[in-house]
Amino acid sequence: MITQKDGKELLKLTRQTVKDYFINSELKIRKTRFKEKQGVFVTIQNINGELRGCIGYPYPTLPLGEAVQRAAISAAFEDPRFPSLTKEELDQIIFEISVLTKPELMQVKNPKEYLRRIKIGEDGLIVECGFNSGLLLPQVATEHDLNIEEFLEHTCYKAGLPPDMWMDERAKIYKFQAEIFREDKSK
Repeated sequence: MITQKDGKELLKLTRQTVKDYFINSELKIRKTRFKEKQGVFVTIQNINGELRGCIGYPYPTLPLGEAVQRAAISAAFEDPRFPSLTKEELDQIIFEISVLTKPELMQVKNPKEYLRRIKIGEDGLIVECGFNSGLLLPQVATEHDLNIEEFLEHTCYKAGLPPDMWMDERAKIYKFQAEIFREDKSK
């Protein structure tokens, strides 16, 4: 469990990591007290709420402090959907951090069971089939007013799969939860 105080500290670390990258043009991992391995995503939005970058680690492979720093740089400079962040944009963006639980494979006899077992606003999804994989954070469903079936379809689409692939027994569906921390730019 990450406290609000921890979340604020991680958000400061995220912003400082990106600021430092503009100065040094390289990532220098700062040592932090966040040593437990956890999955994490860093999302960047402009002040109008439009996505500007989002990259992370779905599985707990790195200590949280390091994962946040690496994800911050990747979201700011390596998200293939967007041009690299510019120094001028730094005061016009908002960072959000999603600290994830370990994704759990959902075992079902019939794919229709997913519709009862996924909770909108609580669960994030990963769809895997063959070499394709797609992930959507829990907040995506609520931000875009998706129902469970649409959430599954959008996750399939993100994986480069047909939208109804979640109904195919070859598809693996994982769910996870996230603690979400967001900078407050209203001050």
